Amino acid sequence: MKRVFQKEFEVFNDELNGFITGFNHSGVQFGKANRNTIKLFKLNEITVNIKSFKVPNIFNQIAYRFFRKSKAQRSFEYANNLKLLGIGTPQPIAYYEFNSLFLFKKSYYLSEHLDADLTFRELSRDFNYPNHNEILRAFTRFTFELHNKNVLFLDHSPGNTLIKKVGNNYNFYLVDLNRMQFKTLDFDDRIKNFSRLTPHQYIVEIMSDEYAKCLNLDYEKVSNLMWKYTVEFQSKHLRKKQLKQKVKFWKK
Repeated sequence: MKRVFQKEFEVFNDELNGFITGFNHSGVQFGKANRNTIKLFKLNEITVNIKSFKVPNIFNQIAYRFFRKSKAQRSFEYANNLKLLGIGTPQPIAYYEFNSLFLFKKSYYLSEHLDADLTFRELSRDFNYPNHNEILRAFTRFTFELHNKNVLFLDHSPGNTLIKKVGNNYNFYLVDLNRMQFKTLDFDDRIKNFSRLTPHQYIVEIMSDEYAKCLNLDYEKVSNLMWKYTVEFQSKHLRKKQLKQKVKFWKK
């Protein structure tokens, strides 16, 4: 077992070890357990969010054992990078990895649980959500900040940004962090990063308008490219979904 703690949480070594060893039969499940499982555990005054990554296929078990960083390690390191950049993400606590001699097995990422008011998903589903336009524009400015700080969040999708209202402002926090790049972004990189968020042209138009203002560029230039990348992604996503349904049908 490999375990790495955030320095201020090292004093809770025994408690955190207990959460991991008892993960399967304790804790409160958070959300649906599809590929991975998230559970919540109480640690004094805070709630610890533990994400258990499923055991990868045999090829990735070899890759993660010898050649690549695990999803848990990447999540922990990227969270710390974001914190240094002043970008919102739940406080990282630790990560754990379990290996055999030649194969990688389980991994866990631990962070402080954050109770959000909403995610981007609610904005995409409910156009009448209070302050809908205001939140969308604030989210777009947050994405612009990411890009200006050379952060390319590859999983910039509807459920992966937590939104919390603080006074009259909205704060944003990235989650599901294991796919991220830190590099200088060109115009295409920036605009394409919006493509996973929504299939609705109305929302794309608002984000295009706000992002064009941030870049001091013509609205049409931003809007046309953002909608183009959105349509391409949504078409690809739909084809994959239809293919999965056909595969499931034939398996039956």
